[in-house]
Amino acid sequence: MKKTILFLSFVGFTGVVFAQKKTTTSAIVKFDASTKIDELPKAENKTVIAALNTETGTIAFEAAVKNFAFTNPMIQDHFNGSNWMNSDKFPSFAYKGTITDLTKVNFTKEGVYKVNTEGTLIVKGVEQKITTPATIVVKGTSIVASADFSINLSDFGITGTPIDAGKVAKEPKISVNAVL
Repeated sequence: MKKTILFLSFVGFTGVVFAQKKTTTSAIVKFDASTKIDELPKAENKTVIAALNTETGTIAFEAAVKNFAFTNPMIQDHFNGSNWMNSDKFPSFAYKGTITDLTKVNFTKEGVYKVNTEGTLIVKGVEQKITTPATIVVKGTSIVASADFSINLSDFGITGTPIDAGKVAKEPKISVNAVL
């Protein structure tokens, strides 16, 4: 009897511990580097891995560079090429950070929570600190985390004639949406 109670207590405790970390393999990252001259440099990746620890507020996502889909295959080739993302050498990019004002979120109560995040974005092996507002939506048993921010391509060593000519935005918009 004692063993049964001990085992059930362990199972219950384990369920609580694992419930703190929410993950998905189908988060979406959108990349929009369009300009007035060219509206085609837009892409979407629907196979992004994302995680959120509801107890500590740590958040992370990782995306395979080659999984970004552009409407124009030529732009996709340039994006993955050595002058841009160099996806053969740097096959993924990642973000690791925390929700800095986690006390604003009640993960047990449905609602929309505006928070701030702080962390490190890693693109082409270059690490840059970023801070961005984010939204956490709690609905039933699911949590939706989303954020919109811009990056400066030159901060990550991404330069070139299309950027200089105004065909690609120097500071593209990035959108992240994860249903956890």
